Amino acid sequence: MVDKLPFTRHDVTFASGDSTCAAWLYLPDSVETAPVIILGHGVGGTREMRLDAFAERFAQAGFAALAFTYRHFGDSGGTPRQLLSVKHQLADWDAAIAHVKTRADVDVTRIAVWGSSFGGGHAITVASRHPELVATVAQCPFTDGLASSLALGPIASFKVLGVVARDLIAQARGADPVMIPVAAPPGSAALMNAPDALPGVLAMIPDEMVFRNEVAARTVPTITRYRPGRAAKKVTMPILFCVANADSVAPTVETLKYARTAPLGEIKRYDAGHFDFYLGEPFEALVHDQLEFFSRHLGQRSRKPARSRKPAVRRRKGSR
Repeated sequence: MVDKLPFTRHDVTFASGDSTCAAWLYLPDSVETAPVIILGHGVGGTREMRLDAFAERFAQAGFAALAFTYRHFGDSGGTPRQLLSVKHQLADWDAAIAHVKTRADVDVTRIAVWGSSFGGGHAITVASRHPELVATVAQCPFTDGLASSLALGPIASFKVLGVVARDLIAQARGADPVMIPVAAPPGSAALMNAPDALPGVLAMIPDEMVFRNEVAARTVPTITRYRPGRAAKKVTMPILFCVANADSVAPTVETLKYARTAPLGEIKRYDAGHFDFYLGEPFEALVHDQLEFFSRHLGQRSRKPARSRKPAVRRRKGSR
């Protein structure tokens, strides 16, 4: 069994647009300027919803990890709240990369990005725009907005349009946004209404966390038009696609079609659903494969001079 290195978790904020993103920076204690992996979540998700689980495992293997929350969500800045803006979120990724490049405690020549679900789609887009990145992981990635929208079903889609119309009117009047659930039971007006969507989202929420299961409905048309899979053919660095064979949100057929266009793409498939990836055996399988991928492309860790041996523990520190 490979030793799990001790690490320190720092609270971090970085500027993005006219506000800030909140993040956790994980630094392995015994590694000099480790390669760094930037992690971003999916629709309505925050870093507390199992991004920390992946980041901890990466740090225990000798990689630094920056897990951040998009503006408008969680404890990051930005108004109005719960605004899911593709443009803003991509800018947040750019800002996260820019922040990492200013740090002296990580290896700025070895930066990778890791995204899950909607964040997996963003990871593809970001990688296509940042050729200086060394590696990318797109986990159960959202690759085609139209394909994902069709998965809602015609009746639910019609209901969604009604909520969108009300929010667009509210926006024109300067009123508060009209919200739509991130996840809801089948047949409901929501961004995701597959049978496993609501239970899957709820399973990722820590007991102490208050999760707002809603986003501003005005963003739905933008999400539908967003097709990050098309950028896969422009990704010049190695990219690992982790694909769920029973994906109810990001259709597997579309994901595989786009993944096969990446010049240095690698594909791993799992007998799991979209929301199974964050817990249990699927989580362990993903971490194993992703660490193998990062080890090949980010390089071996360089240990600091040995001192007394410590157990792998998590500690919290403030940082800017």
